[in-house]
Amino acid sequence: MTLPLAPDELLSTTRSVRKRLDLDRPVPLELVRACIEVALQAPTGSNTQGWHWVVVTDPDLRAGIAEWYRRSYDPYRASRPRPEGTEQRQAQQARVTSSADHLAEVMHRVPVHVIACIEAGAELPAGNQAGLWGSLLPAAWSYQLAARARGLGSAWTTLHLKYESEVAELLGIPPHVRQGVLLPTAYYTGDTFRPAKREPLDSVLHLDRW
Repeated sequence: MTLPLAPDELLSTTRSVRKRLDLDRPVPLELVRACIEVALQAPTGSNTQGWHWVVVTDPDLRAGIAEWYRRSYDPYRASRPRPEGTEQRQAQQARVTSSADHLAEVMHRVPVHVIACIEAGAELPAGNQAGLWGSLLPAAWSYQLAARARGLGSAWTTLHLKYESEVAELLGIPPHVRQGVLLPTAYYTGDTFRPAKREPLDSVLHLDRW
């Protein structure tokens, strides 16, 4: 059963959920499968459908992923500059940082880790890779939308990719399959989500020319 969300509401209230992930409530595998079924309807270049989905629920494997994630997160966090811009923008970025810190602390407890992968070869193509990742990442976003519609929260993160080969070895992912994004998934706490604050449209919109 899905929530009664109009398309614009679903698109504008699907957020990266970190602090509000319910770490104690089990997520039925059937629900995750339903979300991936929806994701498989996303566009893919030349209809190649070269994606693969690694769903990790085993506690020891989740702990292993979380350890590599934390090793990547700590230096990333230390290198982040202090937020700039308006007071509102700084406050927003501080909240994001706090929630990211929380996720790094509890990643091992998130009941489901979904890793979206694609067949790409042991060496990624040189130059522009938009065609490759454009055949995977829209499906990953569709997964998040489908999860939101079913009362699940997820977070989009790629920090573990610094240790992609180590995570691949942990999970038995073959060398020609490359990871694109990690989507920790759980039920969320609270009632709903609001659209995020964004910069005004006219600050990023260019008509005909830059």
